[in-house]
Amino acid sequence: MIDATTFEQHRRMLFGIAYRMLGSVADAEDLVQDTWLRCSQVSTPVDNPAGYLARTVTNLALNRLTSAAATRERYVGPWLPEPLVTQPDAGEGVELAESVSLALLVVLESLSPLERAVFVLKEVFGFSFKEIAGMLERGEAAVRQVGRRARSHVQARRPRYDAPDEVRRRVTDEFLAACLGGDLNRMMELLAPDVTAWSDGGGKVKAALRPQHGADKVARFLAAVVSQPMDDPQVHPVDVNGRPGLLLTVAGRPDTVACAEIADARITEIRIIRNPDKLRHLARTQA
Repeated sequence: MIDATTFEQHRRMLFGIAYRMLGSVADAEDLVQDTWLRCSQVSTPVDNPAGYLARTVTNLALNRLTSAAATRERYVGPWLPEPLVTQPDAGEGVELAESVSLALLVVLESLSPLERAVFVLKEVFGFSFKEIAGMLERGEAAVRQVGRRARSHVQARRPRYDAPDEVRRRVTDEFLAACLGGDLNRMMELLAPDVTAWSDGGGKVKAALRPQHGADKVARFLAAVVSQPMDDPQVHPVDVNGRPGLLLTVAGRPDTVACAEIADARITEIRIIRNPDKLRHLARTQA
């Protein structure tokens, strides 16, 4: 059996696996709770609690991904993960310690569910292929092959940005000031020529239905967004999945989360999450 103390010792790992598998804070929290409900009913001794818990949450996540596939196909506009938002330098809380960049989560989304599970368990949490094979009830050789394929896929598509956090924060703040001030020229200076912006509204709020490419198009799109009338808008510097970002509240409620990728002190990618369903957990933490 697994007692509550043992479970709490592994909660961070469980949330990290579930969040990386699903890209959803709410679903990850649900799966952690479901894992506890299942494991608390086990009456026989468990020799390897970490492996047993990881196996349980991974298989729950695989089941959830199967049902989520049809929903993703019907999604309106670009799909982005639910953001993990913390105060800058918040320390080693669960959200910060187990976060990954939005850009990497999007890459993980392109893997098959099995590839995603093997990659997360092996590359992030360090389980061996033998352990993973047991968790997924598959042969070790087959799991090893899946792992190599997933790793190659991620490495080929994984963004590589080496800007330190202080540069990320400075460029983010300067770009925000230019947006709010309507300084299109300064916005253009801070954007890489081939910048891309994705905005996720889920068909529930205003957002671009397709990615915006190029500095001119992205600058004009964002300038139009910030010029919209809003009730008591407030911009808060936050960390988004461990990277400097912004939270916009309107009338005290979370409205938009944005995070940029930066190279050579210029913005190369912007991800904007506006779907209210994906910001609901932020409203709970602010209440």
